[in-house]
This record gives sequence, structure tokens and C-alpha cells, in this order.
Amino acid sequence: MAIKSNLPGGGPGLNLEYPMSLGVYDDYAEAQRVVDYLSDNEFQVQNMVIVGTELRSVERVTGRLTRQRAAAAGTVSGAWMGLFIGLAFALFGKGNQVGFVITVVLLGAVFGLIWSQLGFTALTRGGTRDFSSITQVVATKYEVMVEHRFAEQARSLLANRPAGGPQSL
Repeated sequence: MAIKSNLPGGGPGLNLEYPMSLGVYDDYAEAQRVVDYLSDNEFQVQNMVIVGTELRSVERVTGRLTRQRAAAAGTVSGAWMGLFIGLAFALFGKGNQVGFVITVVLLGAVFGLIWSQLGFTALTRGGTRDFSSITQVVATKYEVMVEHRFAEQARSLLANRPAGGPQSL
């Protein structure tokens, strides 16, 4: 049974009235090919959404977190922030802008170094988090949905697709 869809974060362009499924695909490229095929055949694709389903959190471990790596990252980050702030103030300041920028970059680097070491100590106390990683949420299935008023038209177009393309459910 189809219901009114209010997809999270959905503005007016992401909500469909009573969406109906055209198919579930194992990868995004397959779902994209379905929408592309319909678009090539003059279907009103603005009445469709591709919804990632069966979400998983994937954490890619990038390396061991050491005090030295944290110090280097904090120093560089602080220096960049100092450069940004220094340049912003130097644009409107009078006097020795170059000296001011250099001073602020150095102060930013020191500040970043100190904060990185405080953060490192807090994170690794007891050896609970001594690695760095990148986390992302990924979908394992992609469902192509269409507004109920256009479902039959989309299904009949998809039924005429040449063999070899991904088939809908």
C-alpha cells in the first residue's frame, strides 16, 4: 500500500504523493539507468526519486593515531586557521600586515598543537581509541519510486526496454 512520502530533509522537490516502487536495484548505477531510460523516452522524471535503502555505517580505519600524527595535524590545522584570520584582518588593518599575518599563523599553529594534544589525551586515555578513521553511511539497495499518477506509464515504458538492461521488479 502506497502512502504519502515525507523523505527526511525533503523539501518540496523530494516529496511524492503516494509513491510507488518501480524496482529495487543492487547499485546506484542500475537505478540511474532506469531513470535515464525513462528520461530518454520523454517520461516526466521530475516525478521520481531514487531512495537508498538498507543503510549501513562503514568505518574505514586509516591508520594508527599517534601523538606525533595528532600534533602534526593540529599544527597544520591551526596554521591554516591563523592564515585565514591573519589575512582577513590584514586586509583592513594598517601598518605591518606581513608581520601581523606571520604572527597570527604562528599563534594558530601553537594553539592547534595544544588543542590536538589535549584531544589526543582525552581520546586515548586507557587505549580506547588510538586509531584514525573515516565513517560514512552507505546504501546497499536503491529503490526507484514514482508518483502514483505516473506509475503505469513508467511501467509500460520499462516493459519495452531492450534486453540486456537492468530489469525492474
